[in-house]
Amino acid sequence: MVHPRIEDVTTRIIARSQTSRTAYLHRIRAAASTTPKRKGLGCANQAHGFAACGAGDKTALSSGDAPSLGIVSAYNDMLSAHQPYETYPGIIRDAARAAGGVAMMAGGVPAMCDGITQGEAGMDLSLFSRDVIALSTAIALSHQTFDAAVYLGVCDKIVPGLVIGALSFGHLPAVFIPAGPMTSGLPNDEKAKIRQLYAEGKASREELLAAEAAAYHGPGTCTFYGTANTNQMLMEIMGLHLPGAAFINPGTPLREALTRAATQRALALSALGNNYTPAGEMIDERSFVNAIAGLHATGGSTNHTLHLVAMAAAAGIILTWDDFSDLAEVVPLLTRIYPNGTADVNHFSAAGGTGFLIRALLEAGLLHGGARTVMGDLNAYTQEPVLIDDALAWRAATVVSADESVLRGCAHPFQPAGGLKLLSGNIGRAVMKTSAVRPERHVIEAPARVFHTQEDVQAAFRAGELNRDVVVVVRFQGPKANGMPELHKLMPPLGVLQDKGFAVALVTDGRLSGASGKVPAAIHVTPEAIDGGPIAQLRDGDIVRVDAVSGELIAQAELAGRDCVQADLSANHAGVGRELFAVMRKTVSRADAGASIFTQDDFS
Repeated sequence: MVHPRIEDVTTRIIARSQTSRTAYLHRIRAAASTTPKRKGLGCANQAHGFAACGAGDKTALSSGDAPSLGIVSAYNDMLSAHQPYETYPGIIRDAARAAGGVAMMAGGVPAMCDGITQGEAGMDLSLFSRDVIALSTAIALSHQTFDAAVYLGVCDKIVPGLVIGALSFGHLPAVFIPAGPMTSGLPNDEKAKIRQLYAEGKASREELLAAEAAAYHGPGTCTFYGTANTNQMLMEIMGLHLPGAAFINPGTPLREALTRAATQRALALSALGNNYTPAGEMIDERSFVNAIAGLHATGGSTNHTLHLVAMAAAAGIILTWDDFSDLAEVVPLLTRIYPNGTADVNHFSAAGGTGFLIRALLEAGLLHGGARTVMGDLNAYTQEPVLIDDALAWRAATVVSADESVLRGCAHPFQPAGGLKLLSGNIGRAVMKTSAVRPERHVIEAPARVFHTQEDVQAAFRAGELNRDVVVVVRFQGPKANGMPELHKLMPPLGVLQDKGFAVALVTDGRLSGASGKVPAAIHVTPEAIDGGPIAQLRDGDIVRVDAVSGELIAQAELAGRDCVQADLSANHAGVGRELFAVMRKTVSRADAGASIFTQDDFS
């Protein structure tokens, strides 16, 4: 039986989205076809589409009804999580032929690494890359020759962008194929200690680089529970992966077997068979409620308060931050994965992984078990994949956690409410990741010190100007100002101040994402400063209260009568390609609307 709060939130999302969802479904149903789409093209169009194919594939595409599978890939060598995708197209083509179909690379999408661009100018393009990926996906599929598609992507903005693109082509079945996490290296808590020592001047750059290289040491996703691994959990709980596929390491026989099976499943879901499952019909309001519940239960990335809103809009579904907030009150925190604990995602997987997690939430009525997936309904995701005599099979996931310091059931959660909190007050609305912050730090009240760049914060820290109780305000970091970069370079110095015994918090219209750590941070403040939000009226010395208990973000000052401070942002608008993104800065929506260049009307 579904929990009343889950049911109530779902019902109101359905009611709120009725007009846009109905229009979306009408559009994708009009695009569907029970015959190969390519047969509606002119002969010259078709010939261009299979000109480079081998003889067998060419015959299947030109004269037969073999299903055609498009591959959209975010492969590149720069991202450890995406490097394994180099060999996937060949595996997918072989698996498609074995299933009587044809698979072709439809196109590639860009994939940037936030770990490389942290604190650098390229980070100003990071959030916008999500919408560029969605646009690139549309170009890849615009040839209208495919009957289904598989999507190869793992990391931060890449999966949300691929989902938006897949939902825009919602008449096609979609299966997402992960690459898996790298094996465990230097523990994440030890890496964090070296970072903080470096910020204090107690570790050299050589020592820091050695620690980072020992943590990020090979192919696969970074092992902490940031946005990339939150993406993988979400794809599973939304039913876009095969069950248990998210956290199998790269380069293993099981990983390849899952890739082959995902290919064959995508073909089986096309309109040319008897189990047509278009992505836009499959993913509905229940899917997104399940996603938010999974986000809370795992203490996942705050980036998804942006991404899930934007992803839902692509399916004609309207989510609000109030939906996140109301669900957080009833969904308990069931995991401790760094930065919410010391374990990494490999430890989480060994303790029971997504199969255990989904079963626990289903048994507590905190998920819609009847939500559609690429494998039927969500109950299939209480299983885990195994190889038996080299053949892929599934077995029931463990019902007992192998390590309750990492993963628990709903009867004994780490905390009764989810890992995110919505804050509001006279400074605006914001979100705070509470799962990694000690309860005694959930309420911080201190004088503000206001900055317009993270570099100025670093300079003030080095000069000893922040050695006191302080709420550090970093504004003009929102999507319209400079693309809403992540501000993780601030975490080590603020952590140093907190460890000295000071009451410290961060308030910003920028982002921190999944790696948000032990310092309380009210992020994604909206309206942003460049839009004249109240954060632009704060002054040094204003007493600011960041309260994750009551959900308040308040300045003890009369802000309404003050002028909004202006900032010269020209230095953030050119160089490293930023001048090419001016149109996005001008059209992007507010953070609580997904920080997207797309509107609800675009998908209706």
